[in-house]
Order: sequence, then structure tokens, then C-alpha cells
Amino acid sequence: MPDRNDRWDDLLRRAMRGDAAAYAAFLSDIAPVIRGIVRARTRGAEDAEDIVQEVLLAVHAKRHTWREDEPVAPWLYAIARYKAADAGRRRGRQGGHVPLDDVEEVLPDEGGDVTATRDLAVMLDRLDARAARIVRAIGVEGQSARDVGTSLKMSEGAVRVAYHRAMVSLKELAETED
Repeated sequence: MPDRNDRWDDLLRRAMRGDAAAYAAFLSDIAPVIRGIVRARTRGAEDAEDIVQEVLLAVHAKRHTWREDEPVAPWLYAIARYKAADAGRRRGRQGGHVPLDDVEEVLPDEGGDVTATRDLAVMLDRLDARAARIVRAIGVEGQSARDVGTSLKMSEGAVRVAYHRAMVSLKELAETED
């Protein structure tokens, strides 16, 4: 039997090709995992279910940003993390400490994700601040070039060019690291 990540990848690929049943199965499969992540990150806040719905809506709205040759789980977890953080900021809570024992059951068991996330953070730190912000917003959070342009007071086209240049720079940095 394929593992959960393979199943999610397959379901979302089929959904992107118009398979409504696959999309319904995908959303049904991810909802409990998203719920666990959100509850852990918000410490069971009263609005946790609202945040879960925000995540599911964001997944629906941004599903076109998922690259089919990449696993869906990291993309999905990033959306959940950012939506939970947004909710925390809306509530006025700044950070905080969450004991590992409280969240270990919902954390994904993917050692590569932690390493990849750390490696990406190191690489992004080597870019200028604006380029790093654009890559995070578009490449990690799944925001549109238009939204990023609005927040940075740039045209959509300028954001696309800056994103492309930043990705080329990241590729070059990665090649020099090998």
C-alpha cells in the first residue's frame, strides 16, 4: 500500500486533471492532518477550526502553485504553518513556546523536510532581503506575483523578473556548494 504522501501526490495530480472524486478524497485525507497541525500551532485556540477552513480554502485557491514533480506534503504543511501564524498575529500573540510533547503526534515524520527547510533558509539568507522575501512569498507561501507586488510596491512584472533572477541566483549558489 502506498504511503500517505504518495497517496496525496496521486490524488492531487488526478484532481488537477479534473477528477472531482480524487479531489474530494484528497481534501478528506488532509483535513485531519491539517486540523492536528493547526491545533498544535495555536494551542487549541477557539478559532482553530476556522483556521483549518482557511487552510483548506488556501489549498483550493493555490493548488495551481503546487509543482507535480514535488511532494505535496511540504507544500501543504507550509500553507498550514503560515495560516496558523497569520491567525496568531491577528490574535496579537507573538510567538511562544510549545512543548515538543504537545505536538509530536502531529509532526510529519519527514527528516528530509527539516534539512531541506534549513538548507533553503541558509540559501535565502545569501540573497538580498527583497529577493529572499519574494522567493518566500511566491515559492514557499504560494502567493501570487500581484499580491507580492502590492505588498512590496512593485509591479507584477517586476516581481516576476525579480523572482526569476532570485531563482537563478539560488541555482548558482547551490551549484557552487556541490
